Amino acid sequence: MHVRAVAVTTTALLGVALTAPLSHARADEAGDDGPTVVAHRGASGYAPENTLAAVDRAAELGIRWVENDVQRTRDGELVVLHDESLARTTDVEQVFPDRSPWKVKDFTAAEIARLDAGSWFGSQYAGARVPTLEQYVHRVEHNHQKLLLELKSPGLYPGIERQTLKVLANEGWLDRRHVAGRLVVQSFDADSIRTVHDLKPAVKTGFLGTPAVSELPAYAEFADQINPSYGSLSMSYVSAVHAFTGPHGRPLEVLTWTVNDADTARRVAGYDVDGIITNKPDVVRDAVD
Repeated sequence: MHVRAVAVTTTALLGVALTAPLSHARADEAGDDGPTVVAHRGASGYAPENTLAAVDRAAELGIRWVENDVQRTRDGELVVLHDESLARTTDVEQVFPDRSPWKVKDFTAAEIARLDAGSWFGSQYAGARVPTLEQYVHRVEHNHQKLLLELKSPGLYPGIERQTLKVLANEGWLDRRHVAGRLVVQSFDADSIRTVHDLKPAVKTGFLGTPAVSELPAYAEFADQINPSYGSLSMSYVSAVHAFTGPHGRPLEVLTWTVNDADTARRVAGYDVDGIITNKPDVVRDAVD
């Protein structure tokens, strides 16, 4: 049966040198039936978000899934950074004082590579850089981790879906092994996720938000996950999402964000969510283990 289409748009360059493989003593799952724990922007409660240091910190904690945010520079390089502006998490205001409002899209990759993306978090991270997407996925691969990749504000970057998939392909992330269980692409922009699905149907996709239950059949045509804020979550909503089958023939999944304390982690785990996205993945893992 044809379901009406939905057109919904809702509301990091060089990093530190590679180290030896990190410890993976603990699994990323809370248990056989527990929710997957995802390190939000890496282990961003303990290291500067979206940097290679945050990826490594997640690995040191035994967390296998990391989440990141992808944007594009003025000269077309994909970089990993959450905000549209560089101001909050780099020293861009000191390095380029006359370039307000310091939007990622207004700077070249070489300019962004000059910025310190770690000192704001702590002096021990001074000199950390905003990674390119290539550098980021290389580090995730090096650490034997898995990636929940968010296309950030894709409306600002026409064609970013195809470009992101090209980078992933070039880095070996679109082979069967990766798409079967190590990669999900998500966004708040439903049209962007639909585009990813159309371009590469094998890739799992997630929609960030809480669509009405009546809209879920249409989302299920192109999204494998519905990923809402924990504040909008209920057991009945999770059950409703699970009742629908996604584009890969499996029940839709629910990953919720951003949960940083044990009590909330236990509460949303009780809703039977499939994953919990958190700045403090060890706290959440231990709470739901």
